[in-house]
This record gives sequence, structure tokens and C-alpha cells, in this order.
Amino acid sequence: MTGPDQASSAPAQDDPPRRRGWFSRLSESRNGLGFLFMLPAAAVLLFFLTYPLGLGVWLGFTDTRIGREGVFVGLENYAWLFDDPVFWLSVFNTMLYTVVASVAKFGLGLWLALILNRHLPFKNFFRAVILLPWVVPTVLSAMAFWWIFDSQFSIISWSLMQMGLIDQPINFLGDTWNARWSVIAANVWRGIPFVAISLLAGLQTIPQSLNEAAAIDGATPWQRFTKVTLPLLTPIIAVVMTFSVLFTFTDFQLIYVLTRGGPVNATHLMATLSFQRAIPGGQLGEGAAIAVAMIPFLLAAILFSFFGLQRRRWQQGQD
Repeated sequence: MTGPDQASSAPAQDDPPRRRGWFSRLSESRNGLGFLFMLPAAAVLLFFLTYPLGLGVWLGFTDTRIGREGVFVGLENYAWLFDDPVFWLSVFNTMLYTVVASVAKFGLGLWLALILNRHLPFKNFFRAVILLPWVVPTVLSAMAFWWIFDSQFSIISWSLMQMGLIDQPINFLGDTWNARWSVIAANVWRGIPFVAISLLAGLQTIPQSLNEAAAIDGATPWQRFTKVTLPLLTPIIAVVMTFSVLFTFTDFQLIYVLTRGGPVNATHLMATLSFQRAIPGGQLGEGAAIAVAMIPFLLAAILFSFFGLQRRRWQQGQD
């Protein structure tokens, strides 16, 4: 027979586990905790990016002008742009500017990155010097190029005349094609440091043992570059080139300071034409329509980065 003392000493049954709330489960999850930390920044970005983008898209469907609210006109602005030769000239200029400048920046940037990745004396000093074109404000560097490309006092024309290669100064910014190549050269000069330093950081992550093993197997330097270095560098190249294309495609300051779209609209990009039609011209709806027309090209650049990252997943053994 069990006494009262023995009954009281028997272990009590455990209380049923209390159900945790969704916030507790979310905060204890690694992905959930990261989501909570990113939520304030995402809310700020959503507010400051979504509202201007939505307003720009809406203005593109109206005939709004400065000082006067517009009415909804549907696709009238886009139909008018479709028949506007200046708009299509700006599309051509933008594509030429973006493709040529991006390819040149990638080639020269990769070449500099490969050089700076070697064991060279004072390489840290040269890495710092290379960043100078990227650090200098765009307007300041554009003013310097405006002097370099001056039709009368250009240092390039003066040097070529002293060497006897030309008889008169070159009209860099007054001729249509000379102006196009001049602004492309200025953009390449500014963009090379970003590409070079980013690719150099990617080269630093590639194990040296892989190149050494390929060299032992008899691979030539070109084979080591194409079969080892370049495939491992492809994801970095995709991201870097995506940002390079975005920066180049939406360039405004350099063009506006150097040429303001001239001569005869020869250097007008879609960004500068949109600004000219919307602000000085007062046609906010038309300018917004030109800006919205840039979105498909920017989405194509983002998809380029996406497929580059898919290659990275394949390299890591994922599906």
C-alpha cells in the first residue's frame, strides 16, 4: 500500500509543449533571421524605387507637361516615338555606345587584371593608381576630356601636328562620328578601373594549385587561361559586365557635359534625350515614355547576369 509521502514523491507528468508563434519560429530560422534583417532596407528601397518607377510608367501614358497635369492618352506617346527619327537615332547611339564601350572596358580591364595578378614590384601602388579614373567625379573628368577634345587647343591634335601626322586640328566634338568615338573613349577611360579591380578580386579566388597542376600536365599558358582561369572567372565576369552595361547604357553626366547630345543629335543617348524632352522641353509624358523604353534593354542585361550565375551553380555540382 502506497503512503501519501510515496505518492507525492512520484514524478509529475511533463506539461504539454506550448506552440511557438510564427515570429519565434521565423527569428530562430537562419533564413528567417536574414529576412528580418533585410526587411527595413527592402522597405526603404521599395518606397524610394517603386514609387518613382511607377510614376514614370504612368507619366508615359499621359500628355503631362511642366505646370499642367495631363490626361491619359494610352500608347499615343509610344506611337509618336515609333515614328520619331531622333528617338531611333538615340537608340542607335545608345546601342553603339554601350556595346563598343563595354567590350573595350572588358578587354582592357581583363588585361590589366591579369597583369596586376602577377608578382610585380609595387603592384599595390599600381592597383591604387588604377582606381583614380573611377574615383574622380564624372563631371570633373568630363570637363578634362572637354579640354582634351577641344577643336583648337586639343593636346591630342597638338601632339599629332608636332609629329607631322596631321596638318590641322581634329574636330573631335564637332563631327558626328568623331564625337561618337570621343565620348566612347572617355567612357572607356572611366570604366576600366571598375572592371579591372573586380576581375582582379575574382582572380584572387582561383587556387594557384589548379594552374600549377595544368602546367605539370603540359598545358600552355593560353590553355591554362582558357581551360582553367576563364571558366572559373565566368560568374564574376557575368556580374561585372552586367553592372558595366547598366552603367554605360544609363550614362548621362559624361554625355551631357561633353556634347549635350550634339552635334546634330549624333551623341544623344536615350537617357539624355529623355531628359531633354522632359525638363528643358517640358514634355514630361514624352520624356517618361523614352525612359520606360529603356527598361527592356536593362532587363536583357540582368538576364545576362542570371545565366552567368547559373553557370556558377553548374560548377558547384548543382542542377
